[in-house]
Amino acid sequence: MQTCCRRLNACIEYLLFTIGFSMALLVAAQVFYRYVLNNSLFWSEELARYMLVWISFLGATTAYYKGLHPGVDFIVSRLSATQRRWTAIVVHLVSISLFTTITVAGFQFAYFVRHQISPALGIEKWVILAVIPISGIILIGYALTALACTARGDWS
Repeated sequence: MQTCCRRLNACIEYLLFTIGFSMALLVAAQVFYRYVLNNSLFWSEELARYMLVWISFLGATTAYYKGLHPGVDFIVSRLSATQRRWTAIVVHLVSISLFTTITVAGFQFAYFVRHQISPALGIEKWVILAVIPISGIILIGYALTALACTARGDWS
């Protein structure tokens, strides 16, 4: 399972780079068109906004996988190794609960907006918002793997 998570995270990191680089090029092109050619790309701002949403949710999966999510270790760092392990298990269980909520609510919201069309791009909004449940499922997978490894003592 760890190998699967590692490979999935590598693919997500590549996708994050691609989306981020594309977004930077898109914004640069928009600035060029607006201020040099005096002609705005009407769809670029909307596309950049949606790219940022995808980067945010997929970036959260990578941060969780690498353990870079925000945390307060002031108290945890003072615990014994066994207590830290049990604290990590509780944190993973709470995280799974949160990620399940994100996934369910993400599916419900994407379903709710399934008939709405984005104004500038003309694509259905569920396509854009599908990243929410997708990220939730990925986060649940990472958390379950981390929970199993922590319970075995393999994961920090």
